[in-house]
Amino acid sequence: MTATDAAIENPARTGSAVVELRDVTRVYRMGNQDVRALAGVSLTIERGSFWAIMGSSGSGKSTMLNVLGCLDRPTSGTYLLEGQNVATLSDDELSDVRLAHLGFVFQNFNLIPQLTVRENIELPLNYQGIDGAESAQRAAELAQLVGLGDRLGHRPTQLSGGQQQRVAIARALANNPAILLADEPTGNLDTRTGDEVMALLDDLHAQGKTIVMVTHEPDIAAHATHHLHMRDGLVERLEQNTPKRPAP
Repeated sequence: MTATDAAIENPARTGSAVVELRDVTRVYRMGNQDVRALAGVSLTIERGSFWAIMGSSGSGKSTMLNVLGCLDRPTSGTYLLEGQNVATLSDDELSDVRLAHLGFVFQNFNLIPQLTVRENIELPLNYQGIDGAESAQRAAELAQLVGLGDRLGHRPTQLSGGQQQRVAIARALANNPAILLADEPTGNLDTRTGDEVMALLDDLHAQGKTIVMVTHEPDIAAHATHHLHMRDGLVERLEQNTPKRPAP
C-alpha cells in the first residue's frame, strides 16, 4: 500500500451525500435570554466536495463546524452523517462517531508537545485499539504523505508552524475520515507556509477527500468548490466556485 493509498483507502463514490442537515437549530441559554447560534439550517454536503464556511464574527460559522464535527449537538432538527442521525446521540456515542468518521485540523495545531511526530499521528489509532506495529506503519505512511517522513522522531517544538500543521493533517487522516474539518487551518501561518498547507489540502481533495473549512480569508476560500456564507445563524447564500490551484 502506498502512502497515498493509506490516506484515502477505500473512498466511497464521489457525489453521494455525506452530510445532510434538515432545519438544524442551536440555541444557547445566556442568562435570561436564548441566543440562536443556528436558526434553521438545511444543507447537503456531497462526498468529495470542498466547502469553505464564511461569515463575520457571530454569524454561526463556528457553531456550524462544531455541530458538523459532533462537538456540539443541535437543539432541534436532523443531522445525518453518512445516513446516521447523530443529532440525538449521547456524548459517548458522539465520541465514537468522531473517532470513526471525522478528522480535525485546528488553527493552533493541538499537538501534544511531549509526543513525537509519529506518536501524535498514532493517537486516533491507539484510541481505536490498533496494535503498535500497524499504527506505526500507518503513521510513517501519513508522515511521508505530508512531506515529513524524515521527522518521525521529532517533537512539535522542533518543527516550524507549517510542519506542525502538516502533522495535524496527518493525524486527522489517520482514521481515514469521511470528512476532514479544518478550523482556520492557515490562521497562525505566514502567507507562504499557508499556501503550502492549502496545496496539501488541494491534493487531498483531488484524491477524493471531503473537506469542510472555516475561514475568513477570501484567498483561502478560493481553494474550495463551494462557499457557504452565514449571517445571524442562517445560510445567507451558497455559491459554487472554480477552485484556485497553485502553479506547479
